[in-house]
Amino acid sequence: MCGIVAYVGHRDAYPLIIKGLKRLEYRGYDSAGVALNTGDGLQVYKKKGKVSDLEASLTDENLKSNVGIGHTRWATHGEPSDRNSHPHYSHSGNLAIIHNGIIENYGAIKLNLQNKGYEFRSDTDSEVFVNFIEDIQKETYSSIEEAIRLAMQEVVGAYAIVVMSKEHPDQLIAARKGSPLVIGVGEQEYFFASDATPIIEYTNNVIYLDDFQIAVVRNGELTVKNIENIIQSPYIQHIEMELEAIEKGGYEHFMLKEIFEQPRSVKDCLRGRVNADEGHLVLGGLREYLDDIAKSQRIVIVACGTSWHAGLVAEYIFEELARIPVEVEYASEFRYRNPIIQEGDVVIAISQSGETMDTLAALELAKSKGAIILGICNVVGASIPRISHAGAYTHAGPEIGVASTKAFTAQVSVLTQMAIAVARRKGSLHEDTFRRFLFELERIPEKIEKVLKNAEKVEQISALFSNARNFIYLGRGLNFPVALEGALKLKEISYIHAEGYPAAEMKHGPIALIDEDMPVVFIATKDQSYEKIVSNIQEVKARKEGNCGSNGRRQANSNHGRPRH
Repeated sequence: MCGIVAYVGHRDAYPLIIKGLKRLEYRGYDSAGVALNTGDGLQVYKKKGKVSDLEASLTDENLKSNVGIGHTRWATHGEPSDRNSHPHYSHSGNLAIIHNGIIENYGAIKLNLQNKGYEFRSDTDSEVFVNFIEDIQKETYSSIEEAIRLAMQEVVGAYAIVVMSKEHPDQLIAARKGSPLVIGVGEQEYFFASDATPIIEYTNNVIYLDDFQIAVVRNGELTVKNIENIIQSPYIQHIEMELEAIEKGGYEHFMLKEIFEQPRSVKDCLRGRVNADEGHLVLGGLREYLDDIAKSQRIVIVACGTSWHAGLVAEYIFEELARIPVEVEYASEFRYRNPIIQEGDVVIAISQSGETMDTLAALELAKSKGAIILGICNVVGASIPRISHAGAYTHAGPEIGVASTKAFTAQVSVLTQMAIAVARRKGSLHEDTFRRFLFELERIPEKIEKVLKNAEKVEQISALFSNARNFIYLGRGLNFPVALEGALKLKEISYIHAEGYPAAEMKHGPIALIDEDMPVVFIATKDQSYEKIVSNIQEVKARKEGNCGSNGRRQANSNHGRPRH
């Protein structure tokens, strides 16, 4: 979840980088730092804590520079501390690096460098990377960009890096493999960032760097090469994002804002695709592959986190409507085993950013085996849509909150449209049912608005459980993935342990945990499982601290009340 911001051009770099790092605070981090080429040479300033802590510590420093790099770090190698914060100097102090990702073979590289006399100031793999680049430069008498290109052929893992040099104060060099990096293109100025949010204030023209590409800005000119040293012609894309979209807009925090944006984001997912009155459902990004999907014998969905839960919901919908077997895989597991993928299988990748490293790797594996690759993501021009055969954008808009909210409902909306479209093409969906589904889809935004009107009541209920340390979420059918998603959100936001379970499985283990101190959340919609879920609610209400199974593990205590539900 690290954040990168870098700048080279005619502006004062430091305030621009600090503002950009603050825009990336949603990503979560434990330290922050900047490197600037000032009149005093290449200077690195970094500090454990918030960006504001770093800013406060630099009030008396000379920060004038037209080139700089900045970073917010989430600890991977080495504990959160000033010395492990980015940027990192090379051994000589001639280079500084910021790095997102993990270098898997850093240990072997570090040992080799130590044997050559290199000393390390931190515990990070990132410092190893910059010293490796410097060592190659010395050994081969090459330029910095050539040393980076050669280093990329040796390091194993994922990275997005930006490197600056004391000897070339007007130059920045960036490279990526598996970790996103976007370049903003201005008038004789360039911006580098993890995503577009720090850039949008200055330019709408961006380049999404591809894996194994190197970008060099020198003397105000940008050059992009691949790892074979062949110059590339990067595609400059105009992104439709307004600055207001990444501001809080009067809400206390971004997550709350994005929860209340869901009526609009779902409507945007449907706009131009669904017309119930005319009986139209058009997914232009799937048009060429709709017959192939309808004829497929198997669909595999790969995703991570919240997107994986959206995939689980889609499994129920695709199998119910299109009658095609669906498997939902964690991308992080899928990529590291030898999955059985047949030519003609459909693999759907779901990712809010379109840059999720594990999901990208899973896609590349499936594509190499002849699968039809479909991408579902939010960011136009991101890596997943670029390597997919077809797909659909969610049009949810920027999501700044670290815990996805509107991304989940947007993904489910798009996946539902896909399932309906495939079922209709396959002939497994009656025309009357098809039109009814379209009508219900169009009503979803107003139903979300109705739910959001209960926000005050939800806040009152949540206050009752603010001291709880454990939660169980229960649901049946496609509400089981919703229960998983609810538990995930509570863990991410409140740091409270929570589990999601199929309600029918409650009695096979979780019921042993239920007592008066265990809040239980049921997702109980009026569907075919409603009566059964009501029975599960009654089971929970009947549990008292004194209740015990046949083994009599708990002692009865008549003073204990009923569990909360």
